[in-house]
Amino acid sequence: MQLIDTHTHLDFPDFDADRRAVLARCRTLGVEKLVVLGVQQANWPRLWQLVEQEDGLYAAFGLHPVYLDQHSPEHLVELRHWLQRLSGHPKLCALGEFGLDWYLEGLDRVRQQALFEAQLALACEFELPALLHVRRAHAQTIATLKRYRPARGGIVHAFAGSLEEAREYQKLGFRLGLGGAATWPQAHRLRKVVAGLPLESIVLETDAPDMAPSLYPNQRNSPEYLPDICTALAALRGISAAALAEASYRNACALFGWPVASH
Repeated sequence: MQLIDTHTHLDFPDFDADRRAVLARCRTLGVEKLVVLGVQQANWPRLWQLVEQEDGLYAAFGLHPVYLDQHSPEHLVELRHWLQRLSGHPKLCALGEFGLDWYLEGLDRVRQQALFEAQLALACEFELPALLHVRRAHAQTIATLKRYRPARGGIVHAFAGSLEEAREYQKLGFRLGLGGAATWPQAHRLRKVVAGLPLESIVLETDAPDMAPSLYPNQRNSPEYLPDICTALAALRGISAAALAEASYRNACALFGWPVASH
């Protein structure tokens, strides 16, 4: 299998002890490319240093809504500078992780929306895919995307919406990121949605070190688990793991503008 982990936080301290070993295992298992997403200004330099050092790693920079109180207006200015400086660099693949989180209490929705729109505008300006965090805010996100319509589309990370919402995202050029959540037997509604999603809309992800699949409960999630996630999700859809791997690989390559490697 050829696989791309479209959403990981490999730069987090959780991997400091064994990051290179994890990457070596990933390559052995066919996880060829990993997108490492920035969540706040403080982690961008560390993230960029990591992706420059390692083959197969690609960077996205963004201001995550969960860290709303740690972001300042200056960080948006700095985000623009990073995007300008790295524009056209092959290791910069997207803008993210950003979006709306209406699940966590205490996160000001007006400030979230302003930050979301400011970053969408940057995705449009720099013609980058938008890698979105969306929790309990699909209607608002879709409405906002219809106003901005980023030309490169993007990914709705950890998609847990309805089939109707999936269709709206598809029309806007967005893929749907699927990971460990749907591997849990108790996730009845999500598992039904995953079974019904169009194959051309799916990309695979881990969100490591978070959202571990059911096969590795109460453990640090890792991009090396992507083949197991792929196998579990393929079984949900009644197709082979190889078929899901190939489709998700091609979908990710199309989104990020990468050539499809043949083996």
